[in-house]
Amino acid sequence: MSATVYGIGLGPGDPELISVKAARLIARAEIVAYFCKAGTRGNARTIASDLIRSDAREIAMEYPMTTEVAVGDPAYNGALAEFYERCVEQLLAQVNAGTDVMVLCEGDPFLYGSFMHLHARLVDRAPVVVVPGIPGMSGCWTATDVPITWGDDVLTVLPGTLDEATLAEKIGASDASVIMKLGRNFAKVRRAVEAAGLMDRAWYVERGTMPDQKVVRLTDKQDEAAPYFSMILVPGNGRRP
Repeated sequence: MSATVYGIGLGPGDPELISVKAARLIARAEIVAYFCKAGTRGNARTIASDLIRSDAREIAMEYPMTTEVAVGDPAYNGALAEFYERCVEQLLAQVNAGTDVMVLCEGDPFLYGSFMHLHARLVDRAPVVVVPGIPGMSGCWTATDVPITWGDDVLTVLPGTLDEATLAEKIGASDASVIMKLGRNFAKVRRAVEAAGLMDRAWYVERGTMPDQKVVRLTDKQDEAAPYFSMILVPGNGRRP
């Protein structure tokens, strides 16, 4: 009988923000799987390290690439599609043998997470359960100590991979914005925020809730370095009593 694949949301980075349900499942796991860059332990594995049993078997799903190939390059989707298929086969081998697998996921598994690509390939082939987590953006806007929305504010979540004109238009049209996937897109996103006339409200947060968290106003950020776990936030300024 097939067991179950669990997509476990770990929250924004602080291990104390892992849900009780996620912690319980990880603590009993015989097999844990996680995404990581080749040769590294991976952020999800690090967040959950104190909960994983010493005798648990681990499946490190190493990305074939990270930033080496542009997202728009056909080779990008091709390589990742093959990678996800290989990951699915690894997981299916375990559940078909009768053992549950806990896939560790930063943030929430269904919000711009790699697990969703496994879920789409697994859902008709094995039981899959998703455990939600606090999204990374929630940890980041809390780190600014500024509410992200007031009253009737509309919040827009944008990937930094959009073109500059589209970013500027959507940021300018929204009451509040979260822009993710910065990396090599950081300079473009900053220009878009400036074009929208919202630099005075914008914040840059790096590795929110983690030990090396960095929080600065976007106007005070002097360089263009932006690691994977970073985002720009434009809080709303709407109706309030």
